[in-house]
Amino acid sequence: MTEAAFLAALPALAFGAALVLARMGAAAMILPGLGEADIPAPLRLGIALALVPVLLPVLAPTLPAAPDTAAETLRLIALEVATGFWIGGLARLLAMALSVALQASASLLGLGNILAQDPSIGSGASALGRLGTLAAAVLVLSTGLYALPLRALAESYSLMPLGTPWPAGAAADEMAATGAAMLSLALRLAGPFVVVAVAINLAMALVSRVAPSIQVFFVAAPGQIVAGLALLALLAPPLLATFQGALASGWADLPGLR
Repeated sequence: MTEAAFLAALPALAFGAALVLARMGAAAMILPGLGEADIPAPLRLGIALALVPVLLPVLAPTLPAAPDTAAETLRLIALEVATGFWIGGLARLLAMALSVALQASASLLGLGNILAQDPSIGSGASALGRLGTLAAAVLVLSTGLYALPLRALAESYSLMPLGTPWPAGAAADEMAATGAAMLSLALRLAGPFVVVAVAINLAMALVSRVAPSIQVFFVAAPGQIVAGLALLALLAPPLLATFQGALASGWADLPGLR
């Protein structure tokens, strides 16, 4: 390409780069592992910027021409941002299963009052819920699972080329299905804690009936907490293995990877 041809194509390339950055930047803000709230926003933005020169040469032939009006430009950018948030949100939603499971388990085992700040869960997050969020992020980064959402973003351009209308109905259905899958996985992960919590509470109820003068719940609270922590230590490896397998299977079904 001559210098004159490059200069002539530069505005179109700059506009295409802005569109690619809009999709990648939106996803990078919320992707599990890479887009955690604990990671500074400039670093997350840097990840998105690093993906632009990788994808732009491949997507250059399909780039739409720069529109003549500002309204059309904003529409195209908004579509790309929505697509990035959609794919990143699907990946994030499924990855929340571990933190949701441990958050529920903390309430069942008497650990719900030990609070910790967790942007993923919101106010009232327990220390166990926060542990689930951090464990999911570490698992995603250490096992290379983060490559699946990134590949889905790259392949999404064949599913939804730049400038095409956004399928709002299909996106809503996909989000609802992913939410149901996340809750199902969270219930599976929290199942052992539910069984133990029910058994402990039944035992305390029986003791309370036999010896009503004893403050059973006050006396048994420390043992309940110790039992919960011991169960968590015992089940942590199989829980993480189950979560990793379900996450890999779910992310392999992200839009663009089917």
